[in-house]
Amino acid sequence: MSKRVTVPEILGAKGNRKLSEVTAYDYPTALLADKSGIDMLLVGDSLAMVVLGHEDTLSVGMTEMLHHTLAVSRGASRAMVIGDMPFMSYQASVEQALINAGRFMKEARANAVKLEGGARIVPQVRAMVEAGIPVQGHIGLTPQSAAQLGGFKVQGKTAEAAKVLIEDAQALADAGCFSIVLEAIPSSIAEMVTEAVPVPTIGIGAGPGCDGQVLVVHDVLGLFDRFVPRFVKKYAKLDDLIVQALTKYREEVEQGVFPGPEHGFALSEQEAKKLGKS
Repeated sequence: MSKRVTVPEILGAKGNRKLSEVTAYDYPTALLADKSGIDMLLVGDSLAMVVLGHEDTLSVGMTEMLHHTLAVSRGASRAMVIGDMPFMSYQASVEQALINAGRFMKEARANAVKLEGGARIVPQVRAMVEAGIPVQGHIGLTPQSAAQLGGFKVQGKTAEAAKVLIEDAQALADAGCFSIVLEAIPSSIAEMVTEAVPVPTIGIGAGPGCDGQVLVVHDVLGLFDRFVPRFVKKYAKLDDLIVQALTKYREEVEQGVFPGPEHGFALSEQEAKKLGKS
């Protein structure tokens, strides 16, 4: 078994090497991502949209997130598994946040948790870190707050907004976050944030100046076309291959080509004789 990627290793990567992170929602995806050498697997609440077909990320709760995180944990032996804390699982109180974060670690076997927000969630982050729970922060476009932000829009486009992002990142780092996701912010601002904090920044739509990158695995593999953000690069087009394979399967079933003799099982000659089949 390969050595698990640890918090000290992630922290030590800053300024030394770029970090890779993708989402994963199930056991087979975790196995494949682990084989590829990805550093971190985020069981994102984006599963609401790309796996369960909801319109936003608000439609999943602790039950779904724990279920999928445990599946990913079973498949990943090297990558750090990060459970994404769903909407209203940490906002109400520090106690609620700590209990739910603990469930990710204990029940779902996650190695860390992620939560959205800046200075306003520092008490939650600090309590988790003090309890021994590693935390990945997330600022910029925070999907759970999309309604408040006016939709899925680029953040930090003004000097004032950029200043807030830098302050939020510093507050999260001071509270103990081992890394911070920067989503949908101008590249120049992401570079400023990256330089302002001692922990790695993980960009998604934040340019190349971050310490690492994260993408939704369905986007990377070309498995989800309902909408494709500008910052996505498809490294494969598996949806077409899958449709072709399933179409071929259907045609062979309809034509009686599949299954062939090589796909079945036969009685032994002795048993066949007993049934009068020889």
